[in-house]
Amino acid sequence: MSVVVKFRTAAQLTGGRVLLWSLLGRLPNAMSPIGTLLLVSRNTDSVWRGSLVAGALAVGQAAGGPLVGRLADRRGQRAVGLVAALVNATALVALVAASQRGSALGWQLAPAAVVGLSVPLVGPLSRSRWVRLTSGKRELTSVMLSLDGIVDEVGFTAGPALVGVLATVSSPAVGLLVAAALSGVCATLFALHPTASPGIPKSPARSAERLLTVPYALLLAGMALLGACFGSVQVGVTATTEALGRPGAAGLLYGFIGFTSSLAGIAAAGLPARWELASRLRAGTVLLFAASCVLLVSAGSLWSLTAAVGLLGVAVAPQMITMFGLVERTVPAVRLGEAMAALVSALILAQSAGTFLGGWATTHFAPAAPFAITAAAAAAALLLAACTATEQRYRRRTPTAPTAPTGGGTDGGTDGRPDGSGVRPRIAAPARRAPRT
Repeated sequence: MSVVVKFRTAAQLTGGRVLLWSLLGRLPNAMSPIGTLLLVSRNTDSVWRGSLVAGALAVGQAAGGPLVGRLADRRGQRAVGLVAALVNATALVALVAASQRGSALGWQLAPAAVVGLSVPLVGPLSRSRWVRLTSGKRELTSVMLSLDGIVDEVGFTAGPALVGVLATVSSPAVGLLVAAALSGVCATLFALHPTASPGIPKSPARSAERLLTVPYALLLAGMALLGACFGSVQVGVTATTEALGRPGAAGLLYGFIGFTSSLAGIAAAGLPARWELASRLRAGTVLLFAASCVLLVSAGSLWSLTAAVGLLGVAVAPQMITMFGLVERTVPAVRLGEAMAALVSALILAQSAGTFLGGWATTHFAPAAPFAITAAAAAAALLLAACTATEQRYRRRTPTAPTAPTGGGTDGGTDGRPDGSGVRPRIAAPARRAPRT
């Protein structure tokens, strides 16, 4: 199925506008960390201080993501998503104001942490919607999750690119204010769309659905290692371009990473179905490690650095799409929003650690020293995938026989009855198709 057909099928399920809101609503999540790093680093003339404030934001994301995801699963995406979007937009404006005024570091750390805690989680909640809307149709579910992976990767890589370009032509503050506007408007529209999941109240049956299994824990570890690569690369690119006398090129390099990664994500959608996800995960880590090795020896000139980060971008999108696809196989459907959010939190928390270590390495060694951290994280990801990524480990759960829904209202519910074998409960199909917008 071509990418065009996937988008057409998605539009038939939800209406075309929600896809646009979904993409734009994800951008603030990707724009905020690098935008904060650039803003504070420029205003304080210290990459180290910028890394600290960006780290506070990332820690907030790691802590708040699973909480917001769990609340949305239980209380519905509309109310939770709306509150998160408005708080996030307000906190971003407060962070920009504190940094532009030159406030004390603590007054910049506080709004940064709130920004992270209140991320609207458009990406994870979107994937949860797809699973509910395509319930009972595995092939369609797989197609929609693949499409959403492309949208997520475009947003995740285009966000830093947009901030970088705005920082180059104007200032990092403009990038974060744009993120605030997108969060306040587009994430709100996404949250209020009629396809939003209504939520399933806590119950003994729901509580019996264990989230943390060995396969899911391995995916969390793999995503964390990918996040460490992101964080260290961002600091390395910023410091290296400054050392080369081209600080404005950092934004363009972020944009190039996003461009090559998005192209790779679109190409990944055309891979044959017979190439199993576990095999893709192993192959993706090989490419990630190879790209990080090239990056290690390419910091001597701007052109070689550009080629290296472009190659790294090619490795990113297929990895993320594959891991999100494997999560859908390995966690209970009633906790999918929480599981997707926790996976993103693992990425963000590790990105914060990579940023922190990258800033330390830049200060104590050399501008290109963070790339050694990138290579080490990629090597660990390769070893992890080579030892654990098998189809047997990530086999799809067999759904239970459908029974009467419990607590789904007119939008459907879940069987929710565990059988003792970790079988995924089946989500009832919606009573009627969501209205098109």
